[in-house]
This record gives sequence, C-alpha cells and structure tokens, in this order.
Amino acid sequence: MVKAQIFQPLQFRHLIVKNRIFRSSVTGRWDNYNGSGTQARVNWENKFAKGGVGAIISSYAPVSIEGRITPNVVTIDCDERIPFWHTVGETVHRYDCKYILQLSHSGRQRDIEGIENTLTQADGIEPKPAPSSTDEADQVNGLPAIKMPTPKVKEIVQDFAKAAGRAKEANLDGIELHSSHGYLINQFLSSAINQRTDEYGGDLNNRYRFLHEIVREIRKVVGDNFHLQAKISVREFNNIIPPWQKSGNTFEEAIQICQWLEEDGVDAIHVSRGSTFPHPLLPSGPFPLRMLRYTYDTMTSSGGKASFRNVILFRYPSLWPIFQWIWSRLPRKVESRYEQPISGLKIEDEKLDEYFREHVSTEEFQNLLNKHQGTVLRDAKEIKQNLKEIPVITTGGFQQASYINAAIEGGYTDGVSMARMLVANNDLVNKFQSGMDIPERPCTYCNDCLGAYLELPMGCYNLDRFYQRSIQNLTGEERDKADREAEKARTREVMTVFDPPPKPYMPPM
Repeated sequence: MVKAQIFQPLQFRHLIVKNRIFRSSVTGRWDNYNGSGTQARVNWENKFAKGGVGAIISSYAPVSIEGRITPNVVTIDCDERIPFWHTVGETVHRYDCKYILQLSHSGRQRDIEGIENTLTQADGIEPKPAPSSTDEADQVNGLPAIKMPTPKVKEIVQDFAKAAGRAKEANLDGIELHSSHGYLINQFLSSAINQRTDEYGGDLNNRYRFLHEIVREIRKVVGDNFHLQAKISVREFNNIIPPWQKSGNTFEEAIQICQWLEEDGVDAIHVSRGSTFPHPLLPSGPFPLRMLRYTYDTMTSSGGKASFRNVILFRYPSLWPIFQWIWSRLPRKVESRYEQPISGLKIEDEKLDEYFREHVSTEEFQNLLNKHQGTVLRDAKEIKQNLKEIPVITTGGFQQASYINAAIEGGYTDGVSMARMLVANNDLVNKFQSGMDIPERPCTYCNDCLGAYLELPMGCYNLDRFYQRSIQNLTGEERDKADREAEKARTREVMTVFDPPPKPYMPPM
C-alpha cells in the first residue's frame, strides 16, 4: 500500500520524478564569501540523493549578490557559477534523483547583509536599504528596505530570467521560484507588505505583476519545456509580532495567484505558508531559543533595528517567556481550529529506538506527529481542487510513510517536501522503501538545526537522538560519560558534510 503511492513516479509536463518525496530548501553556510560553491555543498546534496529522495529542491540560490540572504551560500548570479551547479546536478543524477534550483532574492528579508550590501557612513558601516515593495524594515531582524524604482524592478526580473538560463545550461532538471516566506516576490504579492501605488502595487492583479513578468521572461529564456514551479505561501499570517499588522492575502487571493501561475505556464505549485522566515507556523515546532542563544549574536553586527532587541531576548532565559508569548500567540489561535485531516499508523514502542525512547517516549512522539505533521494539507487540497491539471507539492512536517501515503491517496497533494526530517535521517526514503513506517530515531521538530545555521554546520543538534546506551539508573560520572558519548556521535554526524574534503589546488604563478 505504502509503496503503491509514495513510490509511484510523479509526472509533470516535462519532468518525471521517480517518487513523491522532495527534499525542500535547506542550507548551511558552507560556501565561499563571493558566492562560489564548495565540496561541502556537493557532499550535502549527495547525502539526500543517496538516501532515496525523488528530487532535491536546492537551498535558496540568489539571482544576485544584492539578493542574497547571507554570505557563504552559493549563488547563481553569474556564468562562472554554471560549472559548479553542473557538478551538483551530475552528483545527484547518479541516483536517478532530479535537481531543481530554487531561484531567490531576499528583498528586505536578510539575515546577514554582507559587505556588498552595506553603506560606509561617517560613523561606521551600516546596512544598505534592500530593494523591496515597501519602505518598512522586516519584522524579525529589522534590516532596512526601500521601495525600488520601476527600472530596478525590471532589472531584477531580468536577473531571475538570466539565472534560469544558467540553471538550464548547467543541465539541472528545473527551477523553483521562491515566492513565499516573506522574500522579495512574496513582498510584492502580499497585501500586508506591498506599499507601492504604481502598476506593481494596490490590487491583486498589480501585486501579481512582478511574478507574472518573472515567469514570462524566464519562459523566453528557457522555453516551454524546462520545468518551472513556484512556492507560494497560501496563508500569510503577517500579524505575528505587532498584532496591529495586516494579516496579508486572503486564501481566495492565494487561489487566484496559483491559478494565474498555471495560466502563465508554471508546471507545479509548492504549497506553504507564512509571510516571514522563520514564522510561528513554519517550520512547525518551538522557536529554537536555546540554540539561538548561542548563534544569534552574529546578527547584531548586521545592524537590523530589531537584532539587538532579539539578542537580549534570546540571551537571557528569564526573558524567554516574553518572546514565547508573542511568538506563540498566532499558533494558539490557528491550531485551536486545526484538526488532522488524515492519520498514519499508530506508533508502537518497538518502532522507536530503545535509547531514543528514554528521552522521548512513544506517547510524546505520537503527540508531536499529531501536532506537526501535515499542517498545510487542508489548504493544499483546496489549492489542488482549484487548479486544472498541474501537480501540487506540499510542505509541513512529514516523516511517516503511512501518513504521506494517506495524504496522496486522499487527494490532498501529489507529492510532499521535507527538510528537517531528512536532516535528521538523510536516508529516510530508503527506510520507507525497506518497509519502515517511521525512522527509529525520528526528527523531534525542535528546530535547533535551523537556529544553528548562522554559525554552525547544518545538521541535527538534538542530543536525544544520539545516545549510544541506556541512561537508566546512571548518575554522576557515568551519566556525564553517556552525555559526552552522545555529543561525540552528534558531532561526527554533523561533520560528515565535510567528507570527502576538497582537493588542495595550487594556483598558477
């Protein structure tokens, strides 16, 4: 039953993916400052292709240095990047895995601006206002923005088109437009963010114009036969920090955007939600305060007006309840109306590793699944029902084969995407293939991996998943020893992204 659904190929107009599971966008800061790629990036993508996913959607690939979210992430802003992306594609193709490059522009929503995106003033260096559809800084980090002039809008449209051409020249399998989660395209689409009064602002038709022109110009460059999909936040919930903020586009407007995209020649819709990243509803799970207490200090140098406030809130555990109250206000309101539309198999004790169960009981993990798996499915099904023929891919905490199978069988989605679950278990899809319904040491939705990326290599940092022996009845030095063993196992796993290492290269004289 499971294999009949999950492992059926997914047919797009001009692309066939061998199964229904996509690795969604997730990244580490492993690359060079100038946007060139490294061996660690190749190793990272190799993990998931080898682990069985049908397709990998890359981490956000900025179409310009100006549009990057943080330095040390590979870009697609110039022709010099084509050979690297070709190598990445060849690497994953060895496993019959497709590679879809996610084209992005940060707009106002950056984490670390990088020296190219700064201004030198008499009293020091400060962030350059980012091109956007608004003059308001982003909610989370507070980096400045400016409503860009129309010629600049046209320039960025061409940046996307040129980047798409490079992806095709690199022999990749397709592209995804990152038009969700508060990045630049979403800043134009959103009624809560877009402040323009010209042909790119105001009513929905005008707010859609930027994305429409990007799709049109991409098709001029790559033709009609190259796979193109768009990731859309179908519910924005923009009023996350100041409650007086507008909520954003209605669900009916999101349906219209998806229908227009289909008419414009997009081959699939990737359904998500949230007008920022991170967002209280995406990724699902708690805000990683413990990890950000360690890593967020790097953000203060970027100069966002909210970053100092945040670092104080994150630094002192006594202040965490204040932030948690603000951050959790929206999930409490939304989740009170949410009921799981489907269910997977009940989790039994023997399905989970015995050492893992000492830290997360079977009942606790079942509750985590019930709360965080399939959070966007109801919306995805309605989007799917309002499209004519293109497939829908859905994100939202999936990691149980029987649940994914039921979602596809029930017509909620055609495929699912996941990131954290595959960070925890790179070979999750192969485990499904072997008949396993849930991994022995599953993802616990802690989100520490996402908080780590500012300073640490991307990987799973939840110690509960790495114990090598029982801790029952252990005290003192023996318990400390068991903890240290788990920490060493965690570090070994995280550091595998650097294996194999790059070959030393002697530059010419």
